[in-house]
Amino acid sequence: MKAYEVVREIPNLCANNQMRDVFFDEVETDDPVEYVRSIMAGKIQELTADYPAPGRVNVYVNSAGTVQKFLFTEL
Repeated sequence: MKAYEVVREIPNLCANNQMRDVFFDEVETDDPVEYVRSIMAGKIQELTADYPAPGRVNVYVNSAGTVQKFLFTEL
């Protein structure tokens, strides 16, 4: 299994508040996309992923109209 640092960004939809919730974690997984599917089970309306560089995976999840970002960087 590979180890990743994960940054999860959740936008705040409250009026006049442009801040976002940001969480940091370290996880071990062979497939970052499947990892996101497992923690967001039953809440995903749309999921996309891109691979901007070796050792990096960005996963975007649309859940109830809110797009959450999961940014994986291999350690």
